[in-house]
Amino acid sequence: MEKLIIATRASDLALWQAYHIKDTIESTYPNIEVELNKIVSNGDKILDKPLALIGGKGHFTKELEDEMLAGNADLAVHSLKDVPTFIPEGLELVAITKRQDQSDVFLSHTYKSLEDLPQGAVVGTTSLRRRMQLLEQRPDLKVKDLRGNVNTRLRKLAEGQYDAIILAWIGLHRLDLLKDIPYTEKLSLDMMIPPMGQAALGIEIVSSNDKVREIANTLNNAETFLCTKIERDFISKIGAGCSAPVACNATLSSNTITFRTMIGYPDGTNIVKKTIVKDKSECENLGNEMADMMIKEGILEVLQKAETIAFKDIRPDRI
Repeated sequence: MEKLIIATRASDLALWQAYHIKDTIESTYPNIEVELNKIVSNGDKILDKPLALIGGKGHFTKELEDEMLAGNADLAVHSLKDVPTFIPEGLELVAITKRQDQSDVFLSHTYKSLEDLPQGAVVGTTSLRRRMQLLEQRPDLKVKDLRGNVNTRLRKLAEGQYDAIILAWIGLHRLDLLKDIPYTEKLSLDMMIPPMGQAALGIEIVSSNDKVREIANTLNNAETFLCTKIERDFISKIGAGCSAPVACNATLSSNTITFRTMIGYPDGTNIVKKTIVKDKSECENLGNEMADMMIKEGILEVLQKAETIAFKDIRPDRI
């Protein structure tokens, strides 16, 4: 194999991730030339409404998968949190890179922390998961939709459209953008549980290509693969979409897995939380076990209701 083509979104963060994988592959396989196939995904095109209102799944992955199925790419690099649990026939999610810091981060030009925000302050996020957790802790806040790429979101904050916004820490770190924000507060995993797959990259390949499978396997981190498998199994079992008000996060420390989950309404009410701590050797099926436990507590009904009331203040009659 002389050339390998990586499908990637064309956003700044996606390109950083794709070039990182390109450099890693070329250092391991110096005889292989790696090229990028840069694609504008549907999720990057729709900037005037929350993705949760649009329906369907794979807003940031489908076009990349289509390119692989059409023979125009051998491998795709995704932010794992954007990858649906269903993978199209002919493709396979074979590797997960080592996960970095999974925290969300509070950003403001005026206030030092989430606690310092005054009553009625406007906080920007499009994530139903963040909206749910913010309003559970601070029901007095006004949570306002926030779309656009990272730079657009930071510009809107700087212009004063929001008192604060919440983003993933890792993306800002990778793009070296944290230094430009006067006040930042990294939120603990107990304060703001991340989504499935946060801070890891998913490597998807054409299933029939054994050489690309071999290359992809060199990118895999076994511990991260286990933790994210737990998260993805949980999401798959409860049938939640990528933008549903669901938080789930598995972390590994000293051979012990801590798995946190949270489901509720986007307005911060009807919250169901659960944490399981288990030895790593007993965690292969932990995601499904957690799902079964929470289903018995009625979370499917909570999730169904949550999805019907999401963004009801801005939902048009017809899209």
